[in-house]
Amino acid sequence: MFVFANFLTAIARILDIGLNIYFWLIVARAILSWVSPDPYNPIVRFLYQATEPVLYRIRRVVPYMGGLDLSPMIAIVAIMFFRWFVINSLLDMAVKIKMGGGI
Repeated sequence: MFVFANFLTAIARILDIGLNIYFWLIVARAILSWVSPDPYNPIVRFLYQATEPVLYRIRRVVPYMGGLDLSPMIAIVAIMFFRWFVINSLLDMAVKIKMGGGI
């Protein structure tokens, strides 16, 4: 059973790293929105291509706030919730399995 616990731990850590990277991509995109970046810059294009699918879906649900885009803030809060709830739950389940308690 310890193999499954280690698998859960590995999945939780990989998810945590991925969410952390995506968090910083959204922060960088939000900071870039304050200036006028060159849209043909490869870094700017990568940031937009990586974050736009998530931010677009949030913008479809959130009402228009008169030029204020709340989608990066909502995405960051969702990522933080996911990290605190799902990642910690997976790690707690792995510890419980290792201790012999099952799921």
